[in-house]
Amino acid sequence: MLGVLLAKTELEVTAATRLGSDRDEAEVLLGWTEQVGPDSGLSANVLVNRLQRTGVQLMGLDEEETPVGRMASSMAVVAAADTFSAHLHVQDGDVEGVRRALGRAEAAVIEVQQRMHDLRVIIGDAEEEER
Repeated sequence: MLGVLLAKTELEVTAATRLGSDRDEAEVLLGWTEQVGPDSGLSANVLVNRLQRTGVQLMGLDEEETPVGRMASSMAVVAAADTFSAHLHVQDGDVEGVRRALGRAEAAVIEVQQRMHDLRVIIGDAEEEER
């Protein structure tokens, strides 16, 4: 239910703002900062969650197999989310949380590199490697 509410809100806000100019983007950012606060822990959690959702959306869960370019992009966003999450765990003094987040980030970076290589194979710039 929470996911449905979040999606509905994001879609309505996106449709209402239709960003396209620097002025529009600045207004949205200022409105966000006024509501959440510039140094809010809540803001950091929202950013991590947004990155994670974006990574999942890029995977294209409705497809049987995610194309390699989309997978590389998805894993890059996941790496960003997990790296930022590790940073937040450092701030909290949670060493185990840092380890878990960095492990996920490192796995995502490896996946990005593999999928980038796959794209190079597709265009003939690299030889396919055995895995």
